[in-house]
Amino acid sequence: MNWLKSPPQTNEIRRSAILIASCHLLSDRFSLPIVLSELGASAGLNLLNDRMALQIGDTCFAPEAPILTLRPEWSGPLPPLAPYHIQERAGTDINPLDPQRSDHLLRLMAYTWPDQPERLERLRLLAPNQKTQIANKWASHWLQKRLDHRYENALHLVYHTIAWQYFPHDEQEAAQKALSRAGQRATDKAPLARLSMEADGNTPSASLDLTLWPKGEKYHLGRVDFHGRWVNWFGNVTPK
Repeated sequence: MNWLKSPPQTNEIRRSAILIASCHLLSDRFSLPIVLSELGASAGLNLLNDRMALQIGDTCFAPEAPILTLRPEWSGPLPPLAPYHIQERAGTDINPLDPQRSDHLLRLMAYTWPDQPERLERLRLLAPNQKTQIANKWASHWLQKRLDHRYENALHLVYHTIAWQYFPHDEQEAAQKALSRAGQRATDKAPLARLSMEADGNTPSASLDLTLWPKGEKYHLGRVDFHGRWVNWFGNVTPK
């Protein structure tokens, strides 16, 4: 095995806590089904955020029969209780892993710290359910074609979690331009959103930011532990 020749791919499942919260927020805002496009998806486990529950105190944001429950330390207001439906899901990575393959699953498990058995348990629970094939493409090339397709009566959510910093500068620029062009074509019936959970040079941990088109509105939703262990949620997007 030559795993050490490429960066670790832990595909941290706890980051889905902010995806669940943000999708409830977007469902409350738009009342539309959601199309997911993940950049730097690795094995695509976080594309299954609608199959997980988010427990915040006594409040549970959950589908029927969730595969697992995430319980981050939460500060700030609650997201709105607005259940959401994923209409379509897809992702891309320059080294995608397939959790249906035993060798790829072993790689994911090998990059999970052995003194954190709860992370291994989440992986064991979720991996058999991830059957979306992740594209083996650079983010900007894949995203351009993905954004060329118009999803009427659905919200297209493009997101990345602790991945953007690993993209070459020209990739970042090309992806940014593709999003800006698609944002100009967005409408109230076919809105576009970008959710970013990335390091921004500030502390603590990562910044959670949301851009909504057709108007290009920008929101700073909070700060998040890199591994999703805690969330400092600043507030909600005001509905129209």
